[in-house]
Amino acid sequence: MAVEVVLQVQGVEQFQAALSKLGISLQDYVRAKLSEWAELVKAEARAKVPVRTGYLQSTIYSQVKDWVVRIGAEATYALFVEFGTRYMRAQPYIFPAVQKYLDQLEKMISEGIEAAKLGAGLQ
Repeated sequence: MAVEVVLQVQGVEQFQAALSKLGISLQDYVRAKLSEWAELVKAEARAKVPVRTGYLQSTIYSQVKDWVVRIGAEATYALFVEFGTRYMRAQPYIFPAVQKYLDQLEKMISEGIEAAKLGAGLQ
């Protein structure tokens, strides 16, 4: 004689739907927070960069693709200003901008994750 116990869990379908929705919205929410952070860093770098003609300042960019943030400057001499040369002292503007907002990055990503969980109905 076999003994069988059947458990029926309520709300499994709703939970699975919420998890599916979370996967989609999580990336969107976190990407939005990363973009927000990247804009803060870009603005700070533009404020810190030494300005002679304004060209270097105008080439500072931020870019978010997937979960990767790129912040840089496209001027051909941007590297020399940031790190210096044997004839010119370094005048960092990107690295200090990243450092200033690095502590906020974890908080912003956590906010994005919490917003995604709320949006998926998991809170």
